[in-house]
This record gives sequence, C-alpha cells and structure tokens, in this order.
Amino acid sequence: MKPSLALIAAILVSTSAALPLQAAAQVSINVNIGSEPPPLRYERVPSPRSGYVWAPGYWDWNGHTHVWADGHWVRERPGYVYERAEWYQENGGWHLRKGKWKAHKGKHHEDRYHCPPGQAKKGNC
Repeated sequence: MKPSLALIAAILVSTSAALPLQAAAQVSINVNIGSEPPPLRYERVPSPRSGYVWAPGYWDWNGHTHVWADGHWVRERPGYVYERAEWYQENGGWHLRKGKWKAHKGKHHEDRYHCPPGQAKKGNC
C-alpha cells in the first residue's frame, strides 16, 4: 500500500516545524563541587594576535580534583566580548562558569580580558 501524498506532506510539515526549536537550544554545563579551587596561576600572556582574543587559563574540575586548563587564543567574534571562566561560591558549594562569548553592547571592550587578577599591580602585564 502506497502512502498518500497528503500523509507524506503532513509528516514533512510537522517534522520541519520541530527542527527550528532543536536548533535554537543551547547547552550549558555547570560544575558544582564542595572544595574551593586553588589560587589562579600566573600565565605569561603572549603578544596580541590580530583577529584573536586570549582566553586565560583556569582551574577545571575532572570529576575528582582540580586540574589546570592552559590559556589559549580563540578567534575573535565581532560584536562579542570573551568572558573568562571563573569559580564562584553559592549555596554552600563552588560553581564553575566556563568561558563564553557575550554580546557586546558598547563601543569599548572594557570587559574583555587583559591581565590575570592582581597581576597588573605587580607589573606582570
């Protein structure tokens, strides 16, 4: 028995209507642990690269312990600024917010990464 053309069209329309919803979904991973991460390591930031932004290193969590993830260059995204990965304390635990791109709303890039916290005062950047 051959399926009718109307049935095939109805199936195609119903599946195509669901596709944009799946494409718009975003994946976000949060790490929640009880132990405080170690202090940030000093990283020598290489000379600027045209078209790239420095994503600084951070302490990641491998499921058992903190492990250092080295900084690296990421291709610049016009209209966005890179927010570095950071740990924050909330509800009695430590949470890691991984580095991500954020839409930039102003002319200046003041929230773009320049130097590890406290290193500018020491003259390291």
